[in-house]
Amino acid sequence: MASGGPFFKGEQIDQVEMAPGVRRRTLGHGTHMLLAEFTLGAESEVAMHTHPHDQVGYVVSGSLRLTVGDDTLACEAGDSYYIPGGVPHQGVAPEDAVVVDVFCPPREDYLDS
Repeated sequence: MASGGPFFKGEQIDQVEMAPGVRRRTLGHGTHMLLAEFTLGAESEVAMHTHPHDQVGYVVSGSLRLTVGDDTLACEAGDSYYIPGGVPHQGVAPEDAVVVDVFCPPREDYLDS
């Protein structure tokens, strides 16, 4: 990830394809948190998974059908969510969507871009 001290220039951050139609950009990180942007194509899916990191997110545009544990909700632009570490979750984008997530602690596997 290109960085100039505490600043991260968006145009210098490459997208990483995580799954068909799902791209991630790690926008910034520090010792205790990490900020990531996800661009999801229509009908794309982030498969059910779990990780030890707490995650809070915001739907910037489009919509996302989000399942957290036993709960499912259709999230639209302007909606936000919280996923405790260790809870299984998945997301399906019925249309193009952009989502921004914060992870605490930082996800080491997202420091590749």
